Amino acid sequence: MTVPDAAAWYAIWIRSRHEQVVRQQLEQKGIESFLPTVLRWSRWKDRKKQVAWPLFPGYCFARFAAEQRVAVLKCVGAVNIVSFNGVPAPIPDHELAGIRQLVESDLLFDPCPLIHEGDKVEVTYGPLKGVVGRLVRKGTHARLILSVDLIGQGVSVQVDAADVRAY
Repeated sequence: MTVPDAAAWYAIWIRSRHEQVVRQQLEQKGIESFLPTVLRWSRWKDRKKQVAWPLFPGYCFARFAAEQRVAVLKCVGAVNIVSFNGVPAPIPDHELAGIRQLVESDLLFDPCPLIHEGDKVEVTYGPLKGVVGRLVRKGTHARLILSVDLIGQGVSVQVDAADVRAY
């Protein structure tokens, strides 16, 4: 696989469930691609099976030069190249190298949203499903503040960190 000069890694926004299709098309065009996956159990009516799901659903990564941009976007299922102000945003090599090293290791991992203390989050599972609060502590358990801003009062609650997502 030849990598042109000035090639960089980019994130490609993909139509739902088209990640593998786009990755295959990029490889056929000679464009280096990376689709990190995680094994998950999928259940059908008659059976259960382990399936490789995209670690970052809706995204595939590709290394290419500016002149290959059109070829990338012509892949069936490719929506756009992640850009800022209309300019494709390159991803530092070390970020994807770290993800690649993790995926190739025997370590157990799960995707998680990038949320920070102080961010608004929504509870996605359990008795507080749908509740929005502010994250004040992160770890295996997340501490949220649910507030009534008008009166300047709130209440703190601890939930499983896997049950919250950025709001």
